Amino acid sequence: MPKQIVILGGGYGGLLSALTVRKYMSAEEATVTVVNRYPTHQIITELHRLAAGNIAEKAVALPLEKLLRGKQVNLMIDTVLEIDPEQKHVKLAGGAFLKYDALVVALGSETAFFGIPGLQEHSFTLKSVADANKLRTHVEARIEAYAQSHNKADATFVVGGGGLTGIELVGEFADMLPQLCKKYAVDFKEIELYCVEAAPSILPGFAAELIERAQTSLERRGVKFLTGMPITEMKPSTVLLKDGSSIETHTLVWTGGVQGNSVVANCGIEVNRGRATVTETLQSTSHPDVFLAGDSAVVMGPEGRPYPPTAQLAWQMGETVGYNLFAYFKGAAMDTFKPVFSGTLASLGRKDAIGTIGGNQTRLKGMPASFMKEASNIRYLSHINGLFSLAY
Repeated sequence: MPKQIVILGGGYGGLLSALTVRKYMSAEEATVTVVNRYPTHQIITELHRLAAGNIAEKAVALPLEKLLRGKQVNLMIDTVLEIDPEQKHVKLAGGAFLKYDALVVALGSETAFFGIPGLQEHSFTLKSVADANKLRTHVEARIEAYAQSHNKADATFVVGGGGLTGIELVGEFADMLPQLCKKYAVDFKEIELYCVEAAPSILPGFAAELIERAQTSLERRGVKFLTGMPITEMKPSTVLLKDGSSIETHTLVWTGGVQGNSVVANCGIEVNRGRATVTETLQSTSHPDVFLAGDSAVVMGPEGRPYPPTAQLAWQMGETVGYNLFAYFKGAAMDTFKPVFSGTLASLGRKDAIGTIGGNQTRLKGMPASFMKEASNIRYLSHINGLFSLAY
């Protein structure tokens, strides 16, 4: 009887787990089923560009059926309701129960709102293609409305969070809004674009010189930074800040935090702050038949601090899990997860970026960093046979 391998999530970790296990196990040895709530593999690192209308949806939403074609992988489009690690089954929203011999959990993360009143109800997030499309439509509608109403809240855009997602999004907005204003005969000088960050500085983890470069580049294009300034409440058209000031706006995009997936947090495997704890072979510390990839797991670095949840980490975890599933069933030695950090790149709009690459942390700015960002995306697409998406 073939072993039943169920993979939850078709993101970086889930897709790479499926593609990798198939290199080592035939359909006779294992049935592989991938469950994903969307029919597409979404390139999350490019969502800021979709939100600004800089690329087409087909460039960031790749059909899973096409990526898995010929790999003898079953694909189910459904939402995971619960995981029962004792009974070894998964319950789906569509009513199905999937039994497994080994489970891969790669369900990603959820947005953390930190209990800030009104934030979840009145803000936009950027976690999916649907989020990006909704945001792009909304921003254009606000500019169109402002052309008639001259209501300042329509012309004010706030990005909450100065991490990678927030900075990349505000950079796209800085490039996109002047063109949108022209379309509706609005003076761009009347637009206000804010990035609000609770920490003293934006872009944690980047060198001070690169942070300064990013901030200067964005300020030149009209972005106002409020750092060391937590958001304390969000009302339907007002952002309240810790110093007692407020910003009138109909658009707050919240990128300020992530937390573990609630299905994982509540399923009974061992977790730390909602994310599963794993061994060095990426198995659950409490259930060795459950493997984890991507943001659903917390992976500790050598200094005892967790690695940041990134796409490159999820990709590498997926490949390690894919091999270790084969080793698990064969009783062979499993691979220890040792991440390779090729660098971190942040786009600052269409023609500017910063980043560090390679083991020696070479610093890049401007077009060289932009080219490297594009190259890393192409490298990933090539790896999953997704280069067809570049046509868009």
